[in-house]
Amino acid sequence: MPMHVLLLAAAAAMAAMQAAPTLTPPGSSPHDAAGRPVQVPEATAFTKAAMDLVSSADLSRWHDMLCVEPHVAGTPGDVRQVERLRQAFESMGLTAHVEGFKCLLSRPVSAQLEIVDERPGAGEELPQGRRGVVPLPIDERNLLEDPATAHPDLSWGWNAYSGSGDVTAPVVYANYATREDFATLASLGVQVEGKIVLARYGRCFRGYKARFAQEAGAAGLILYSDPADVGFTRGKVWPEGGGWANDACIQRGTLNTLPYPGDPGTPGIYASENVLREAPERLDLPRIPVQPVGYAAASAILARFEGPDAPEAWKGGLSMPYRLSMAQGCRVHLKVEQERFIGSSANVIATIPGAVHPERFVILGCHHDAWGLGAADPGAGTICLLEAARCFAALAAQGIRPASTLVFAAWGAEEFGIIGSTEWVEGHAAELQRSGAVYINLDMAAMGPNPSLALSPELGGMVSRAISQVPSAAAPAETVLQSLQRQAGDRPVFGALGGGSDHIGFVCRVGVPSVAISAHGAPGTSYHSNYDTVQWYRSIVGADYASAVMVTRSAIAVAAAMSQPRFPAWRMQDLVRGITAHLDTLMARADESQRRQMAVLQPGLQELLVRAERIDAAIPLATSLDDQNATRVERGLRNAVLAFVDEQGLDGRPWFRSLVAASHRDDGYAACMLPLLTEAVMDQDAERLRRAVERMERAQQRCGNALRLVEVGLGLPLSGS
Repeated sequence: MPMHVLLLAAAAAMAAMQAAPTLTPPGSSPHDAAGRPVQVPEATAFTKAAMDLVSSADLSRWHDMLCVEPHVAGTPGDVRQVERLRQAFESMGLTAHVEGFKCLLSRPVSAQLEIVDERPGAGEELPQGRRGVVPLPIDERNLLEDPATAHPDLSWGWNAYSGSGDVTAPVVYANYATREDFATLASLGVQVEGKIVLARYGRCFRGYKARFAQEAGAAGLILYSDPADVGFTRGKVWPEGGGWANDACIQRGTLNTLPYPGDPGTPGIYASENVLREAPERLDLPRIPVQPVGYAAASAILARFEGPDAPEAWKGGLSMPYRLSMAQGCRVHLKVEQERFIGSSANVIATIPGAVHPERFVILGCHHDAWGLGAADPGAGTICLLEAARCFAALAAQGIRPASTLVFAAWGAEEFGIIGSTEWVEGHAAELQRSGAVYINLDMAAMGPNPSLALSPELGGMVSRAISQVPSAAAPAETVLQSLQRQAGDRPVFGALGGGSDHIGFVCRVGVPSVAISAHGAPGTSYHSNYDTVQWYRSIVGADYASAVMVTRSAIAVAAAMSQPRFPAWRMQDLVRGITAHLDTLMARADESQRRQMAVLQPGLQELLVRAERIDAAIPLATSLDDQNATRVERGLRNAVLAFVDEQGLDGRPWFRSLVAASHRDDGYAACMLPLLTEAVMDQDAERLRRAVERMERAQQRCGNALRLVEVGLGLPLSGS
């Protein structure tokens, strides 16, 4: 359903609160459909009014509601979760729209993992002639201390989109299975082809571990969580006095590394019921079987290794030698059967129409699907989304309205490859580029007292002002901004947005400025495991929900700061400074020839900065613009931000259209800034770098033309005049 139709539906259901869809002249007061005045407070007052309503009791209540059953995308639990969310939004007085989509999903059919030790004395002779068959656990233990772990719909450990296969082969240890780790194995003369690779989670997205193992010729892959990273070496384990991973804890997750997020079969196109799809067998998804396990199973395999020690940096936290290859006569039998199918999920969207700028969208979102009960991922963000919606809805019911339209989105099928939000962006791309002011992401957001924010550079000033109003959970006397500054030291206060969550479509595809709000610091992890329960969360993160209160208030503050001003609260000098800083960083690690090629971009950026500073100083003073000039200013600001969205896309990854930010092509989680330039530098490709510089120059020219439109609207002397 088009966004304007969605907004009309919301408006019809909330007629008593709907304002006229025109820009309100300065000094006048908007009215609802019945002619009653509507209060549209300035941002600070609006923020305080909404923040004061945030309730730890309601956050706890949302948590209990969302975590009653497993809700993997495409399952009956997912369908029921969508309905719970729809009812939750409607209980606030909002109208919720359920927007379904079809996508390629994956489900486990069967799995088996066992050691086959045929060395003399290893065990009794079997009818097949094998000795010492040792079954290995591929699921977590049920815990008496946490009855939720015995839910019948919880599954064994699995990685979505694994290849199906039945392999018996020796095992090679590959550390984190990064591209560099496989290069190290090759340099050491360790043969990977035909072997099963054992690798630990961390350092890069799990899908790239499978891709790199497959490229090296491996017959299969076993992934495990090492105690050095998430287990007993970090602290006490769950439920034995701490929250760290016990030896049975298994991280599930997708293996999708296609060069675009969203439904694998419909890149760039909304995944509707009857859309033409790429055949699943033609997609570049894993062919080898992949099985995740806990570190008890991994230690049983490593105990049967002989030969050369692994490099010192490869040694984890298990109390045994870390070696590179399995003993002669030992193998592992790995069998994985999965089904790939076209399944259904849905996004749940609720709105509060804006009273002054109903055409401008401030979007808050978090996904709703999980690998199990999902109390931390995504629940620690979904509860903040619901609570922010409840607070704004309570004000709207009193006639206190945002100037811009607030959109609350619970995304489907994020865990399989950021599907729901990507499909929504693809379906509403033109409207988002025309009307999107900011996207606020809350994935797995409230996980401890220490705040953490990553954002598009043009949001830095607005976000700083907003979170300076929010008390920090890390230190009661601090604001969130002060906590971030203290934690950062000499580093940047805000991180860069890249891969890994639902902001990707907004930032990397259509150029909507975005911010990811989160908090960390809880002593433990239950990530993607059957132990991700409400009991784990309340025991380890906190039953007081102080982290979630802080995150919800931060989201409210950012949403209010962006929704209330006359013009989108983007700061042009922050945009230009951010791009300049990323260019400086890239040039510092480039060679002399590459630096000379990229240096031609610097004078243009310096000219843009001078103009941007002048514009930023003039906008707060522009209180009496007529509608024509106000339109010029808003359109110019928007075009300046969109100037760095290039329809041609990145080399080899055309779905990604932002020249400022993308996910890292060999990681998936990490950000790659100025990706067109960065990837040409990484590949030492002078011709690609030349073309990348030319495209960046054209983007800078587009930005300059957009700033000229702003200057005209503000009545500033034009550049060069």
